[in-house]
Amino acid sequence: MNNNKVIAIIGSIQYLDKMKNYADELKKKGYTVHLPKTDFDDLTELEMCIENLKRIKEADEVHVFWDQRSLGTVFDLGMSFALGKKIKVVYLEQKTFANLLRQIEALKSFNNYMTLINEGDKK
Repeated sequence: MNNNKVIAIIGSIQYLDKMKNYADELKKKGYTVHLPKTDFDDLTELEMCIENLKRIKEADEVHVFWDQRSLGTVFDLGMSFALGKKIKVVYLEQKTFANLLRQIEALKSFNNYMTLINEGDKK
């Protein structure tokens, strides 16, 4: 299948293996895929942003793998949005600090919290 569409994959580098596997699947379907640059040792922070901007500008769509913490991914998402790119969320980490805070809030009291801790000690 010959597809002229270009996909830029952005995301938290901790998901690089997932991103590479996903890129391989897209390439099999005929897409051109730009993965994030992983070796930034020779670049300043500004140069890294410019490199990512180039990849995003060349893309028809931006596909995202995000841990909900990476500020670099947030920055890249902002650039993608500002450029009017179609954004597809491929992977979104579900375990976040925000969820932890909601779970703690749901306990309603310190006693409930201590009960959970004591039950955990018994396991």
